[in-house]
Amino acid sequence: MISRTLFDDGHEAFRETVCRFIAKEIEPNYARWEKEGVVSRDVWLAAGEAGLLCTWVPEEYGGAGADFLYSAVVVEEMGRSGYAGVAFHLHSDIVAPYVYHYGSETQKAKWLPKLVSGEVISAVAMSEPAAGSDLQGMKTHARRDGDEYVINGQKIFISNGQLADLVVLACKTDPSARAKGISQILVEGDVPGFERGKNLEKVGYHAQDTSELFFADCRVPIENLLGEEGKGFVQMVQQLPQERLVIAVRSAAIINSALEWTTRYVNEREAFGKTLANFQNTRFKLAEMKTKAVVTQAFVDVCTAHHLSGKLDAIDAAMAKLHSTEMMCEVLDECVQLHGGYGYMWEFPIARAWADNRMARIAGGSSEIMKEIIGRTMTDSK
Repeated sequence: MISRTLFDDGHEAFRETVCRFIAKEIEPNYARWEKEGVVSRDVWLAAGEAGLLCTWVPEEYGGAGADFLYSAVVVEEMGRSGYAGVAFHLHSDIVAPYVYHYGSETQKAKWLPKLVSGEVISAVAMSEPAAGSDLQGMKTHARRDGDEYVINGQKIFISNGQLADLVVLACKTDPSARAKGISQILVEGDVPGFERGKNLEKVGYHAQDTSELFFADCRVPIENLLGEEGKGFVQMVQQLPQERLVIAVRSAAIINSALEWTTRYVNEREAFGKTLANFQNTRFKLAEMKTKAVVTQAFVDVCTAHHLSGKLDAIDAAMAKLHSTEMMCEVLDECVQLHGGYGYMWEFPIARAWADNRMARIAGGSSEIMKEIIGRTMTDSK
C-alpha cells in the first residue's frame, strides 16, 4: 500500500488536536445546528482559541505562520468527520487569503487577527442569480461617489451568509467591461444598505447558513477596495488553484471515510445467513472503491506537494478538483447502495455525506468548467 509522506510529526500532533476539538465542540452540537440551519458563533471562537483557523497567517497578524499542510489537516479531519456544515476551510483558506494577498497593510492589521481568533466570520460573494460560472457577467456594481463606493446588486448561494461579519464582494466598478471591470471590495456585516435574505434550504449542508445578499445604495469607504480597481477577476483566478485544491483535499478525505464506514457496515450486517462482506459483489465493489480512494489520494497529495513549492498551476488544480469530486460522488453512491435502506437514513453518516457533498461537483467551478479549462490546453480552441 502506498504510504503518505507529506505530513511530519508536528502535523500529526496537530491532527490529534483537531480530532479532539471535533469530538468535544462539534459532535455533541451538530444535530441541533442542522435543525437550526446555522452553527453557533461559539464554535468559531473555540476554533480560534484552539488554533484551527487561518493557521498559515503570519505571526505578525496573530497567526501561527504554519505551512499549508496544517490547513490540509483541518480540511481532512473535518471532511472525515462528516460534519460538513462547519465551514472553517472556506473562512481560513478561501476568503482570508484575499485579505492577506491583496489587502493594504491597514486592512491586514485590522482584519487578519480577528479572522484568526474567530471573532470575525468571513464570506466571499461572487455568484449571482444570472452569473454563476460566468462571473464576468455579474451585475452587482459599485459606483464611486467622493470617498465612498455606492454598491447595488444581489448575490446568491453565499456560504456563511447569515453569520458573516466581513464579506469579500466581487462587483463591477466598470459595468461596461467584463473581466477588466471587476473589483473586490470589503463589506462589513452591519453597514447600512446591506441586507441578508433568508437562510436557503438545501438538499444537504443543513447546518451551514447559505444566503442571498442584497445591496441597495450600500456605502463603504474607498479604502475598502482590495488591491486595485479592475483587478478583481485576476485576483480570483490567482486564488482559484488553492480553492480547488482545498475541495480536492476534502473530497479525498470523504472518500476514505465513506469507505471505512461502509467496510465496517458490510462486515457486520448479515443477509441470507452470512455477512454482506462474504458476497462476491460486495468484495468487488469494495475493491473498486479502495482503488479509487488510493489513486485519488495519491494525485491529491502530489498536487498538495506542488502547492507547497509554489508550482501548482490552474490545470493541475482543475484536474484535482474534477477527479476527486467525481470519484467522491461515485463512491458515496455505491456506499449508500451497500448500506441498503439504512443508507438513506439521516442518522447514518453515509446518508448525510451523500446529501452534503453532491454540491462539490458544482461549487468552486463546476465539473463542466473544469473540463473546459483542461480541454483548452489540448486543442486549438480559444
